[in-house]
Amino acid sequence: MVNTKSIGEISEAVAIAEFLKAGFPVLLPFGDNRRYDMVVEVGGQFLRVQCKTARPVHGGAVLCFKARSGAFGPGDRLTSRARSYRNEADLFAAYAPSTGQVYVLAVDNVPETAVWLRLTPAKNHQQARIRYAEDNTLAAWAASVTRLASSSP
Repeated sequence: MVNTKSIGEISEAVAIAEFLKAGFPVLLPFGDNRRYDMVVEVGGQFLRVQCKTARPVHGGAVLCFKARSGAFGPGDRLTSRARSYRNEADLFAAYAPSTGQVYVLAVDNVPETAVWLRLTPAKNHQQARIRYAEDNTLAAWAASVTRLASSSP
């Protein structure tokens, strides 16, 4: 059986490898006392990245990961010690073992408690306020930052 620390280390290792394969330099902070797991260089800027593990929920139609650190009590409820990553990390890199993908999302663009990524269309055909996993893969993120960098003067 794999413990939660090992699960997190696997997710971090996969994220590092995927950022490197996509051509982004990765820097690792010394020690475990930071609110981010790595720093990725993008167009001469350094972005702090917090790694997470996304798990399938709702029969595998959705991936979910916690967007806060720290303590979770009974039933996966956040305790008062859980903290947001706002102003302390720039990106989440969430590895989903079920899909084999790393998803990259800006910390400021997601809720502060949990992030839901839809793998399949909603049964009620809802489109509003849906965050699709395929739009947030590391490859999709890399393409968007490359477009932004090439359009800048």
